[in-house]
Amino acid sequence: MSKQFDVIVIGGGPGGYIAAIRAAQLGFSTACVDEWKNANDGPAPGGTCTNVGCIPSKALLQSSEHFEHAGHSFADHGIDIKEMTLNLPQMLARKDTVIKQNNEGILYLLKKNKVTFFHGRGSFVKGDANGYEIKVAGKTEESISAKHIILATGSNARALPGADFDEKLILSNTGALTIGAVPKKLGVIGAGVIGLEMGSVWRRLGAEVTVLEALPALLSAVDDQIAKEAAKLFAKQGLNISLGVKIGAITAGKKDVSVEYTDAKGEAKKAVFDKLIISIGRTPNTTGLNAEGIGLQLDERGFINVDGDCKTNLANVWAVGDVVRGPMLAHKAEEEGVAVAERIAGQHGHVNFNTIPWVIYTSPEIAWVGKTEQQLKAEGVAYKAGTFPFLANGRARALGDTAGMVKFLADAKSDEILGVHIIGPMASELISEAVVAMEFRASAEDIARICHAHPSLSEATKEAALAVDKRSLNF
Repeated sequence: MSKQFDVIVIGGGPGGYIAAIRAAQLGFSTACVDEWKNANDGPAPGGTCTNVGCIPSKALLQSSEHFEHAGHSFADHGIDIKEMTLNLPQMLARKDTVIKQNNEGILYLLKKNKVTFFHGRGSFVKGDANGYEIKVAGKTEESISAKHIILATGSNARALPGADFDEKLILSNTGALTIGAVPKKLGVIGAGVIGLEMGSVWRRLGAEVTVLEALPALLSAVDDQIAKEAAKLFAKQGLNISLGVKIGAITAGKKDVSVEYTDAKGEAKKAVFDKLIISIGRTPNTTGLNAEGIGLQLDERGFINVDGDCKTNLANVWAVGDVVRGPMLAHKAEEEGVAVAERIAGQHGHVNFNTIPWVIYTSPEIAWVGKTEQQLKAEGVAYKAGTFPFLANGRARALGDTAGMVKFLADAKSDEILGVHIIGPMASELISEAVVAMEFRASAEDIARICHAHPSLSEATKEAALAVDKRSLNF
C-alpha cells in the first residue's frame, strides 16, 4: 500500500532538501527521495553540490591554496619551510571527510524537521491533480503518494561527442576531484567556473595546465574590465589559456589523451595530456522520472518547462534548480525550493533573479551581482562607474593579497546600484553587501555613507561606491 504524504520532493540536492525542510516547517507531511550513495552504498544527500561539486571543490581549492602559500608566500611572512612535500591522499581524504560531514548534516536536518527520507530513485507511476504515485527504486521498492510533487533532480556534466567520460583519463567534475596523483600535463576543455577552479587546484599542486576555450573572450558573462583583469592574473599564475579554439578529435590511449584542435588563428594543433577535464556545461537530469509516461513537458534542451512560479504543465507538480530555466547555481535552487514550498502553502514565495550573486572560487575570487557594463551599454542605460583597487586597501596589504578591485555601476540619474563586480580576496563574502543593497534598491551614495570597519576588505566596497561620484578617499 502506498504511503501518503502532502508533499514529495524528488532530489536531495540544495533545491530538494531545502524545499522539503521548508514544506515541513509549514506543516506539510513531507518526503524527500534521493539516490546518491556514499562509498558504503548508504545515503549521501546533497546532490552534485555536496558530493562532486561545490563542497569538495572548495575543500580542494582551500587545501591547494594552503600548499601554494606554504611553498611561495610564507617566506614573506617570516615563515621559512625548508622541506615541504605534498600528501595528496591526505588532501583527498580531508575532502571526503568534508563531504561526509555535509551528507550527515543534511540527514540530521531532514530528521530534525520530521521529513521522511527515502533512499532510491523516484519516478512517476500515475496521477493527476488529486495526487501522484511515486515509485522509489532502492535496495527495496516502495510506493509513496502525495498531492504535490517537487522535482529537484539537478543536472549532469555535458560530454563532448566521441569523448565519453571514463573518469580515469577523460574526466568530468566527478573525476577531476579524485585524481590520485598530480598529472604532469593536465588539459581542460572549457574556461568556465568548473574548468578554472579545477585547473587552479591542480596547477597549484604542480601540474602544467592548459585550458582550451571555444569562445573568443575569457569569462564572457563577467564584466569586461573584471574579466580582463582575471585573464592577466591567471596568466601570471601559470594557467595557459587558449581562446577561440575549435576542438577536433579526442583520442584516449592507455596512459594519456590526445586532443586535436584549431587555434584562433586557424592553425591545426595537437596536444597530449596525462588527464583531460571536460567542463563545457551541464545538462538537466530527467532520466528515469518517467516524464513521458506522466505527460510532463520538457523543452527542446531537456529542461522541465515551468512558469515564473516553477509550476510545470501538470497540476500540483513543481520543478526547481538545475532541471529548470535560469542559472545553474545551488543558491538559486535553494531560493526556488523555499518559494515553491511557500506557494503550496498559499503564501507568496519570491525569487529575484536580478539579485542572484555569482562566484568563481579561483584565486583571486571573482564575484558579481546585477548588470555588467557591457549589458548596460547594450541596453542603452545611462550609468556611472566607480572602481577601487585592493592594492590601496590596508587589510589587503596586511594579508599580502592585493590583486584585483571592486567595481560599482549605478544609474546616472537616480544613483541606484545596477551592478557590483569584485575580483580579489574574499570576493565571495564581500558580494553579500551588494546583494542586500540591491534588494533594498540602495544607491551608491547609501553604501558610500555607511561606516565600514577599519582595517577591512569591505572598505574597498565603500571606496568603490565613493568613486562612482569621483570622491574616493584612499586612491
